[in-house]
Amino acid sequence: MDLLRNKKRPVGRSGFLDDQFLIAMPGMKDDRFARSVIYICAHSEEGAMGIIVNQAQQMMFPDLLVQLGLLKDEEAIRLPSSARDFVIRNGGPVDRSRGFVLHSDDYVVESSLPISEQICLTATVDILRAISVGRGPRRALMALGYSSWAPGQLENEIAENGWLTCPAETEMLFDQDIERKYDRLMASMGVDPSRLSQFAGHA
Repeated sequence: MDLLRNKKRPVGRSGFLDDQFLIAMPGMKDDRFARSVIYICAHSEEGAMGIIVNQAQQMMFPDLLVQLGLLKDEEAIRLPSSARDFVIRNGGPVDRSRGFVLHSDDYVVESSLPISEQICLTATVDILRAISVGRGPRRALMALGYSSWAPGQLENEIAENGWLTCPAETEMLFDQDIERKYDRLMASMGVDPSRLSQFAGHA
C-alpha cells in the first residue's frame, strides 16, 4: 500500500480527505458500495485508500485466529469476551485476504501508521495477538480488504454526486451498531436520504 507507506504529510490538510467519512449516495451504481460508510485512511495526488466500516463479515475473529495459526480450535473458548465478539468487517473489494485494524493511539507498534492525531492503522499480526489476550487498543475495528481510487478518481466521483463527505467522529467510527451506522450518520448531518439527489457532493 504505497499510499499508506508514503503518508508523511500532516493530517487535516485542506483539499484532502484523510480522517473523513465517505458516505455513498442512494444512487450509488456499484452494488459493492451501496449504503457504505468508508473511513479514508490516505488521500493525496496519488489517489485514495479507505476502509468500509459498516459491512460485517460472516467470519468471526476466533475463526480468523485459527485460520492464521495464532490459535488452536480448543483455545477459542478461553478468549476474553472482547475478542470473541470482535466483529470483522468487509473493508472493500481490493485484497480481501489482507487484514487491517483501525484503532485508538493507546496501542502502537513499529508497523502502526498514524491516520490522525487519535487514530492509527496496523496491518500486522502483532495487534491480533494483543487483541486476543485483551491487551490490544482500547478501541479498534478490523476489516479484510480495502477500497482504493486512482489519482483523481475519488474527486471525480464526488463531483458527480456519488459521495458525501464529513469529518469522522471517533465514536461513530468505532461503535458496534454497524447495521444502522449509515442511517445514523446521515441523521447526524441533518440529511434526508430521500432528498439527497438535490445536494452537491459535500455535507
